[in-house]
Amino acid sequence: MEPILSVRDLTIRFGGVVALDAFSMDVPEGSIFGLIGPNGAGKTTCFNCISGLYRPTHGSVRFAGTELTRLPRHGVARLGLSRTFQNVALYPSLTVRENVMVGAHARLPVSMLGAALRTPAVRAAEEEIAHSADAALATLRLSAYADRGVAELPVGIQHRVEIARALVTRPKLLLLDEPAAGLTAGEVDELREVLLRLHEELKLSMVVVEHNMRFVMKTCSDLAVLSFGRKLAQGSPEEVANNDAVLDAYLGGVL
Repeated sequence: MEPILSVRDLTIRFGGVVALDAFSMDVPEGSIFGLIGPNGAGKTTCFNCISGLYRPTHGSVRFAGTELTRLPRHGVARLGLSRTFQNVALYPSLTVRENVMVGAHARLPVSMLGAALRTPAVRAAEEEIAHSADAALATLRLSAYADRGVAELPVGIQHRVEIARALVTRPKLLLLDEPAAGLTAGEVDELREVLLRLHEELKLSMVVVEHNMRFVMKTCSDLAVLSFGRKLAQGSPEEVANNDAVLDAYLGGVL
């Protein structure tokens, strides 16, 4: 089976700094794939290249058979690729439901004129968006928070709101950038349960950048390890956990 995401020889330079150096990885369709490494290894830079925020200096990124490296960010999103960010990027003045609805507006099939005139097509699209947002909130078990201001909620709930907002775009592949950052041990367990349930119920492929190694090892089916912009290893969690170079470079023998 073809991988849902294939990265080949991805290289990006910022001035004299090589942030990614001929990095390659294959993400199997239907997997929860982990991308690990220390701060500065190039993980978020890789996500930025995949999602269209950065143009790589060299290399290829193919998603579901389509080359992404020359597409704008909105073009990548329309193909079915969505992401979250390291820092929670929600609108603090909006409610949980409103934040999730913002994500669905990216696929609103109406013109600016139609939106201004409030045409029947616009009203129908907005009803669909509201329904999609409520469905995503239910999936993430956030319905009870729908009308709460997002700024008043714990970080763990805010992370789940971000995931709900990504889900309303109906992605085939979800990129999660440090979703467990700042969470308590209990919240990390809840997040893991949510991701595994999404994976099972929606058959959703995911790539997770994360520093919490125990979370990664329990959640991901495959891993790639970055070292100063280069791939150090790729394999199952067990293979990575028994790779001496990985243990020496990143994990300090904690696995």
